[in-house]
Amino acid sequence: MSSPLIGIPSFYDTTSPDSMPPRFAMSRPYITALEMAGAIPVIIPLALSETTLRSLYERIDGLFMAGGGDLNPETYGCAPHPKTSGIDSLRDETELRLLHWALDDHLPILGVCRGAQALNVAGGGTLLQDIADELPQAIRHQYFPEKQRDYVAHPVEVAAQSHLARIIGRSARVNSFHHQAVRDVAPNFRPVAYAPDGVIEAIEHTEREFVIGVQWHPEGLVAFDGAMRNLFETFVRHSRRTHRSGRSESRYIHF
Repeated sequence: MSSPLIGIPSFYDTTSPDSMPPRFAMSRPYITALEMAGAIPVIIPLALSETTLRSLYERIDGLFMAGGGDLNPETYGCAPHPKTSGIDSLRDETELRLLHWALDDHLPILGVCRGAQALNVAGGGTLLQDIADELPQAIRHQYFPEKQRDYVAHPVEVAAQSHLARIIGRSARVNSFHHQAVRDVAPNFRPVAYAPDGVIEAIEHTEREFVIGVQWHPEGLVAFDGAMRNLFETFVRHSRRTHRSGRSESRYIHF
């Protein structure tokens, strides 16, 4: 069976010394999880011309949106909160453009943490910029850097009859490394998982076969959690169908 190409937009790496040239990067666990699920991961550089980015986009079969810093609140029409940080304007521009194309083309999309938030913003939604400040009664959601990526922090309840429930079940225990979350759900999306405090933990498109964003980090759980492996495998299976059928044909596939 052919392996689909999964595009992963990179981030602008600001950790290098000033003497080093600028570089783009991506965290290894995402790439490993996608490869284990049967995909060929392709890291997408930032700062490409629209023509070059579009040419690269036309070659991928699915779009994976990774975690990272906060989106610029200007992208969803809000002023910045004092705790909003890690803004990467090049990444925002690249990711939102790719998401708009992918949504228009019915391309399979899986977003993780920031990636789920970017998906919501691309669809026309907004974000909570700091859960602890804006929702004082919320449970703790940010365990970075104290805990390892496989630390299971809290449960989530998954909506019945959702695509996500068919993939991972009606409940799961997840890790948690975020201080932002979905506030207003984008049109044509629905919330499909919640933390015990009511914070939205996952969204999915109401008219697409696989467009899902999860607030946790499933790539950190795949070593021992079959449901999280199935999330990646189902995404890759949908993307493989895209690869087989071509962009002009239906991408329908059963969960």
